[in-house]
Amino acid sequence: MTEKPTCSCGQNEPKRLLFPCAGQSNTGQITNLAAIQLTEEGYGKIVCTSLLATGSEGLVKSARDAEEVVALDGCPMSCAAKIAEGQGVEVGQKIIVTELGIAKGPSKSYTTDDIEKVVAACWAGNGRKNEPVKKGSDNKKSTCGCGGSCK
Repeated sequence: MTEKPTCSCGQNEPKRLLFPCAGQSNTGQITNLAAIQLTEEGYGKIVCTSLLATGSEGLVKSARDAEEVVALDGCPMSCAAKIAEGQGVEVGQKIIVTELGIAKGPSKSYTTDDIEKVVAACWAGNGRKNEPVKKGSDNKKSTCGCGGSCK
């Protein structure tokens, strides 16, 4: 497998949108906290699943145009994934917290280890259908000084 050149401009990173279910249980709350951490780590960008459910034209378009959409669901009800799919948005990676061995319970019964387990599962590619597809990178100029080899 060919390795992509490492550079600082971000051209090699897929443009991911993270949709946490943010449900009332601990596992729902974990999805939101994991999405915040993943955003801070540069894995993707957290967006509002509730706004997507309203059919917001701008968000639906952004989600459809994203290179990868990640649904972070607290339980097998898969609310975040169902909301995305209901708006015609393909989910490329789906994480279900309870399938990672975290029991569903009261909203404040979680640990930082629980959050980290979800974050690690995302970075490891768990629940991914296919590798994200770069969209429109041919038209972007490199800003990192690599001379365009990072595209």
